Amino acid sequence: MPIITLTTDLGLKDYYVSAVKGSILGQLPNVTIVDISHQIPSFNIQEAAYVLKNSYPSFPEGTVHIIGVNAESSAQTPHIGILVSGQYFIGADNGIFSLLFDKVPDKIVELTISHDSQNPTFPTRDIFAKAACHLARGGTLDLIGTPKPGVNERIMFRPVTVGDNLRGSIIYIDSYNNVVTNITQSLVKEVGKGRDFNIRFGSHEIEKLSKTYNDVVEGEILAMFNAAGHLEIAMNRGKASQLLNLHMGDTITLLFQ
Repeated sequence: MPIITLTTDLGLKDYYVSAVKGSILGQLPNVTIVDISHQIPSFNIQEAAYVLKNSYPSFPEGTVHIIGVNAESSAQTPHIGILVSGQYFIGADNGIFSLLFDKVPDKIVELTISHDSQNPTFPTRDIFAKAACHLARGGTLDLIGTPKPGVNERIMFRPVTVGDNLRGSIIYIDSYNNVVTNITQSLVKEVGKGRDFNIRFGSHEIEKLSKTYNDVVEGEILAMFNAAGHLEIAMNRGKASQLLNLHMGDTITLLFQ
């Protein structure tokens, strides 16, 4: 059974998500539609990339992923389709694909599908759904687009080393108010070379890593590497970002001993 996933900033209040699903089901009634998230903050491709990057590897080959975040096209940000590791991705070339993949895509095309509507403001329904259904039926990218040599790059702040310190930033805050940083476990192993370290943010400092949230008592701050391999600041049964006054882009520093 074909699978199409949806990652959008459309929210759940309006009719938008249901209209996209209705368009898909009208073209491909036997499809399985999976909602990855519709609560991405408006136009926030960084958060969308984090969510989808840690979701799509769990899906089988042949899955088609619609990315309806900041989806309108322009001369600089055309609509594209991408094949990576046997899975397809459809969205606007607004920089999100450079954040989503750690490898060069197997194929990239600029979509040539015409709008199903005279109004061009809803491409997720009118273009992406049509392209996704074509691919989910077993169609190829070559039939719906022309080759494109690469994707637009989005330069994001990356962790940097300053002496014995590793400085990163907050890139995501989940629904539990846990704070996710761009410091990964693999980077810490590479830079730290087995050394112990303290974690400093604002006026707070954590001296050891936890493996689970329950390693500390309820209400206590902790740091751990989450399931995606990113350093996370949390509070056992508490709202870390609110209570610690942490925000997107704030600096997190590892001090190696």
